[in-house]
Amino acid sequence: MPLYKSLTVNNNTKVLIWKIDESFNELNKNVLLTPKSRTRLESMKSDLHQKGFLSVRHLLKEVGYRDEDLMYDEFGKPHLKDGKYISITHSFTFSGLIISDKLHVGIDIEMQRDKILKIAHKFTPIEEYKTIANHDALVSKLTIVWGAKESLYKIYGKKKLLFLHNIYIEDFKFEDQKTTGAIRYDGEEFSYKIEFLEFDGFTCVFAY
Repeated sequence: MPLYKSLTVNNNTKVLIWKIDESFNELNKNVLLTPKSRTRLESMKSDLHQKGFLSVRHLLKEVGYRDEDLMYDEFGKPHLKDGKYISITHSFTFSGLIISDKLHVGIDIEMQRDKILKIAHKFTPIEEYKTIANHDALVSKLTIVWGAKESLYKIYGKKKLLFLHNIYIEDFKFEDQKTTGAIRYDGEEFSYKIEFLEFDGFTCVFAY
């Protein structure tokens, strides 16, 4: 079953995750795309990106929407025509979305890779995590922090935030599977709840 997980965050907020194990032709069936979306799909050079794009349209169907209900603003942030809040993510063989009636939301799925260690200094004060001796645990923690910051960046929805200076994630324990975060920009601060889960070598983080 390609719908890998469905999570109820609260009474009006849901997370859905799709495992992409179908072929392009299978995913392309029973999906009605607008001419603009069809053009966008055909312009994608990677089979992985095409399948990610189509799997998101299947997730939309799962929550009662069609491709034509989804719009993007000038910053590339997705919006639903009925005014509900949505965020979308895709990474390799997984895609996901979070949808809420009332709350601003963001979601990110990342593959857990050693590459995160090389770029960690760009998005978090690495000293905070030097006490983690276990390599896999460090990769896991940094991937969660990155996903949390990416989720808050998506909520803010404009291209001005710096991960290192404007987005703060409270430290957490793995077993809690949740933390809090804040966007600090232009003299203002906005706080959010953050939850995370790990599966099949991937990390999903969502904020609301």
